[in-house]
Amino acid sequence: MDYRYPIGPFAHEGAVAPEQRELWIREIEKLPAKLRLAVEGLSEEQLDTPYRDGGWTVRQVVHHVADSHMNSLTRFKLALTEERPTIKPYAEERWAELADAKTAPIEISLHLLEALHERWVLLLESLTEAEYARAFYHPESGETVALDWNLGFYAWHGNHHAAHITTLRARKGW
Repeated sequence: MDYRYPIGPFAHEGAVAPEQRELWIREIEKLPAKLRLAVEGLSEEQLDTPYRDGGWTVRQVVHHVADSHMNSLTRFKLALTEERPTIKPYAEERWAELADAKTAPIEISLHLLEALHERWVLLLESLTEAEYARAFYHPESGETVALDWNLGFYAWHGNHHAAHITTLRARKGW
């Protein structure tokens, strides 16, 4: 198993059907509870264990998901209110090294994700076909990213990081 991609990389080609979007919205909706369950009962020592050699700790993963999903919601809103905006990338690997990501209680980010995802789902459920077709430009990848594709990516992203934690727990017998 490739511990970097325990559920495999995200892959979706072509148009996104409304039924697929609905499934992805439900994944976004469920993620906070899924992540909370993934970390339930872990000790401080376990939270500070990397999910793989050279990888982030469980604590850093939880805080990363909150950071990343905050950025994603902002990108959705920019794309909905501006014409193909150029988004600001962020150095996620450096954010993960900041003191809050390395030491803060995970409960802070778990609460943040609950509120953030509740708000995000309300927005996602309100979007029309035309709004899902709106896009932003990502200067690092050089790609124009449609919101429907981005929805799928972030549904995968949350599950991907939850799986980092659950596969570590399985390997360690936690």
